[in-house]
Amino acid sequence: MQGKHVAITGATAGIGRASAIELARRGAQLTLLCRSLDKGHELADEIVALGALQPRVVHMDMAELASVREAAAQCVPGDEPLHVLLNNAGVVNTERRLTVDGFEQTLAVNHFAPFLLTGLLLPALYRAENARIVNVSSDAHTFVRGMDYDDMHCEKRYRTFTAYGRSKLANILFTRYLAQQLQGSGMTANCLHPGAVSTSLGTQNPGLLSSLLPRLLKPFFRTPEKGASTSIYLCSSEDLDGVSGEYFVNCKAVPAKPWARDDEAARALWQYTEDAVGFHYAFS
Repeated sequence: MQGKHVAITGATAGIGRASAIELARRGAQLTLLCRSLDKGHELADEIVALGALQPRVVHMDMAELASVREAAAQCVPGDEPLHVLLNNAGVVNTERRLTVDGFEQTLAVNHFAPFLLTGLLLPALYRAENARIVNVSSDAHTFVRGMDYDDMHCEKRYRTFTAYGRSKLANILFTRYLAQQLQGSGMTANCLHPGAVSTSLGTQNPGLLSSLLPRLLKPFFRTPEKGASTSIYLCSSEDLDGVSGEYFVNCKAVPAKPWARDDEAARALWQYTEDAVGFHYAFS
């Protein structure tokens, strides 16, 4: 990863943090896109203490599309290239919440924000030779069998696992369509399931269960370091040069569920999302 510029969302905790530290150890120049600047700077200091390059820390709240736009503008100054974009951040809510833009928060943070960020950073990715886009999805896409456009923002009924699963399905469909549009450019897009990982995901929710559940389940989960292995592999392995549009589990390409490999569904979601976020991709 020497000489490679890598931007990471959700880098201050869990598998994002583990990914950032390992990629920095391998020589990458990191840009940390963080909701908390304090946590971002703490991680940056830790990375420097390891003898790695000083990361750039940029504020980004993925629940606000305006913040995503501002962060993208600061992420790659001038004509710098971006070699890897790791869309890692995610959220799961036990109750329905809306963003400032009026979107259901799980869908907005897990799908709309990385969709917009990737599109805004596409020119910088084109400037790098054989750039990579890596999207952290999940086997939670098995919880649903489609996007349910009649109730995308859960106004009729909110179910935690349905909302989360739909957002993870969106990650895979987004990756699939993006990879098709990037064919011939040298750039690749892949996604992954990190496994059941002990992280802070979901701890922002109110109630006793929010604090107790991670402790109860921790013995059954893999560590963030092990969970980050597939993210790191997709970001760095030379074995993946030219590999695109795949879904990875434990560093191996595996078939996602059939409804996550539906090209028409991927196209429909792409068009819906472009209209929702007010951004249309421009492919070179």
